[in-house]
Amino acid sequence: MSNGPQSSIQSLLGDALRETSELARKEMALFRTEMTSNVRTLFIGLALMVGAGVFGVVALFVLVDALVKWLATVVHSEALSALIVGGVLLVVAIVFALIGRNAMSLSTLAPTRTTRQMRQDARALSERVSG
Repeated sequence: MSNGPQSSIQSLLGDALRETSELARKEMALFRTEMTSNVRTLFIGLALMVGAGVFGVVALFVLVDALVKWLATVVHSEALSALIVGGVLLVVAIVFALIGRNAMSLSTLAPTRTTRQMRQDARALSERVSG
C-alpha cells in the first residue's frame, strides 16, 4: 500500500517535469519566432531611414538648384517647377524618416507575446500545483 501513493507522487513529478520541459521548449520557439520578426522589422526601419537620407539629399540638391535658378531668374517657371519637385521629394523624405523611426523603436523589439505567454503559463502552472 505504501507503494501506491509513492508511485503516484513519482508519476505526478514525472508529468510535471515533462510538461515543464515541453512548456520551456515551446516558449523558446515562440521567443525565437518573435525576435526574428522584430529584427526583420528593425531592418525594414533601417532601410526606410536610408531611403529617407537618399531622398533628403536629393531634395536638398534640387532645392538648392531651385533657389539658385529662382534668384537668377527672379520669377520664371523653371525655378517654380524646381521648387515644386524639391518640395515633393522633401515630403517623401520626411514620411520615410517618420515611418523608419517608428519601426526602429525599442518597443518594437520587445518580445511582448512571449512575455504575455510566459505569465499565462506561470499562472496556469501555479494553479495546477496549488489546486
